[in-house]
Amino acid sequence: MGVRREHDLLGEMDIPDAAYWGVHTARAVENFPISGLTIAHYPDLIIALASIKQAAARANRDLGALSKERADAIVQACKEIMGGALHDQFVVDVIQGGAGTSTNMNANEVIANRALELMGHARGEYAHLHPNEHVNLCQSTNDVYPTAVKLAVIAAISRLRLAMEALAESFERKAKEFDSIVKIGRTQLQDAVPMTLGQEFRAFAVMLGEDTERLREAALLLHEINLGATAIGTGINAVPGYASAVRDHLAAITELSLVTASNLVEATQDAGAFVQMSGVLKRVAVKLSKTCNDLRLLSSGPRGGFGEIELPPVQAGSSIMPGKVNPVIPEVVNQVAFAIIGQDVTVSFAAEAGQLQLNAFEPIIALSLLRGLTQMRNAIAVLDTRCVQGIVANEKRLAQIVEDSLALVTALNPVIGYEKATQVALVAQRDGSTVREAVLALGFMSAEDLDRVLDAGRLARAGFTK
Repeated sequence: MGVRREHDLLGEMDIPDAAYWGVHTARAVENFPISGLTIAHYPDLIIALASIKQAAARANRDLGALSKERADAIVQACKEIMGGALHDQFVVDVIQGGAGTSTNMNANEVIANRALELMGHARGEYAHLHPNEHVNLCQSTNDVYPTAVKLAVIAAISRLRLAMEALAESFERKAKEFDSIVKIGRTQLQDAVPMTLGQEFRAFAVMLGEDTERLREAALLLHEINLGATAIGTGINAVPGYASAVRDHLAAITELSLVTASNLVEATQDAGAFVQMSGVLKRVAVKLSKTCNDLRLLSSGPRGGFGEIELPPVQAGSSIMPGKVNPVIPEVVNQVAFAIIGQDVTVSFAAEAGQLQLNAFEPIIALSLLRGLTQMRNAIAVLDTRCVQGIVANEKRLAQIVEDSLALVTALNPVIGYEKATQVALVAQRDGSTVREAVLALGFMSAEDLDRVLDAGRLARAGFTK
């Protein structure tokens, strides 16, 4: 393979002729062999960068800062990248020092070299179109990178919300299917009062719906951008009118309602929107993990545990115990949730560690959010299709638990009083009898009245615990 010679402030360096990236990217590849994940692993980030560079080229052309020929070439190169081309040329590690400069320069160089080809020049002939002077015109890493991360996170949120809505619908369908099945509800893992299995599953759906709305609210904060701030928010080296022009073009390209921050100095150093987003994602993870805990507990057994529902068997559960099937799908969602909770701590530390006019740690914030959003979306899709949709109620087991449970004694309080109801519970527990048998043995109620009061189906739906 041939090489071309490029230079930066450190000196000259040979770059493969086939590469669309240049010397700045090459230095970053040498400096940051950290995670093994390149920024191309998150296409939303690449598309966001190309969107910003396209908007900048259009704004600079409109404002007379960039020739039409150069602007058109940059715009066309960006459109190709947004369509999926050249993503393999984004080779810097997601985790990097420099507040994202390596990512910004990787984008500048790839776009510049593709634009040069479109203009009829060879890659590396930067006298005709330069990565810094033209592709990065009126920009800084410090306004490009956080804006790109926000756009990428917004796109990832959109996909996660769709997955959550689909899972909520699956839980709701199961709730309707299970609406007539009575069971015993539990508090602190102890028998509480009757409910329906449908009520239990509908609660799962409602929790997802609430969190979907919280994600939407958090995403709104990400629509505030700091393009035009350049280095620290003062707008140095940006032509007059650039901030509003680039915002308008970017809004048109992304079809998002974007606003320019009212104080660009504040916006350039503040990572609060990312902290908020991470907290909401952690909320989703915590609550969904709790739901998966419930699914594992309710399906435990099949004979030595609750055994109230059956999860669809998706693989053999043991290399030594024949016939064993484990709740592997809820388990994997639990693990994704654990990772997201940890990543929220990372985002918190990274946001807090910012100093003065810039936060240098946004690359790890970007990785934490994009990885968490992607993994949660994938985990939810698997939970939906490989688990929830195939859940079956063990109606015989549920009915047996209701009949044997002492939980029905709560319904006696309004009829015979707390003291007598307690006596019933003690007798039933001591003798191993049912609540019904204990009440009749103690002579507290007639069989006819007892049948009416202890109708578990009525108790589950009557709101008797007002």
